[in-house]
Amino acid sequence: MPKEPLSTHFSYPFQNNLIYNNPEKRKIALDMLERYTGSEAAAFQPYIILTNFHKYLKVFQERAQTASTSGSAFSAVHDPRGHISMIDFKIGAPTAAMIIEMLSTIEPQAVLFLGMCGGLHRSLQLGDFILPMAAIRDEGVSGHFIPPQVPSLPTFKIQKFVSQIIVENGLDYRTGVVHTTDYRFWEFDDTFKAILYEERAIGIDMECAALFSVGFVSKVPIGALLLVSDLPLQKGGIKTKESSRKVFSSFTEKHIEIGISAMTEIQKRGEHIRHYRW
Repeated sequence: MPKEPLSTHFSYPFQNNLIYNNPEKRKIALDMLERYTGSEAAAFQPYIILTNFHKYLKVFQERAQTASTSGSAFSAVHDPRGHISMIDFKIGAPTAAMIIEMLSTIEPQAVLFLGMCGGLHRSLQLGDFILPMAAIRDEGVSGHFIPPQVPSLPTFKIQKFVSQIIVENGLDYRTGVVHTTDYRFWEFDDTFKAILYEERAIGIDMECAALFSVGFVSKVPIGALLLVSDLPLQKGGIKTKESSRKVFSSFTEKHIEIGISAMTEIQKRGEHIRHYRW
């Protein structure tokens, strides 16, 4: 008997949930973007950098020499001269999905996530850059947007420009698949760690799969550049308050500089990023 196609296993109407198919949802999402960030929609620039860290927002604010805004959940800085906005959306897959849906209402030209991850491969060191080619969907939110067999991929053209900027700055980076999870303190779960070894994932984070998946279905071009902030599979490698402070002081400036340069070069040299309608 022929095997039944995977698509017939799903009756959930994913398309009905998308912003561009639901004017009422779009209206509410735009209102939430303004309320959660404390910024009017008109203040947002066409190129967006996302971060989890107030430190990154502070550095970007100092470079842009402009004020920040804070809403009920997030904070933002807008640089009209550079046509870039930065948003600190805090942490985790649910907020990652939410910020992408809200941003889809203003139709940004490109979005780049500057995040941190745990380095899983033994060759990695603190401060290394990972340019993820895909993310394993071990979080709960992306399943509300696309069926489980659909891979979570960043927008290729954004990743291309980020890699170009890194090389032009004489730096190095690694590529590979990252494992996105909403499971905190997994470092003490031997079964979970054994699965990570089998997957051959190069890094582990809490946002990429949600960002890429929701970006794909919401027509938001999204890429990511991750900084290795800890080495949780190595002895003494789990992030602490002290080690985190050292990572911020040593690598934050360079991470942000690459992100800004990539967004700037996309503006100058980038081709229009097309989205297929299904």
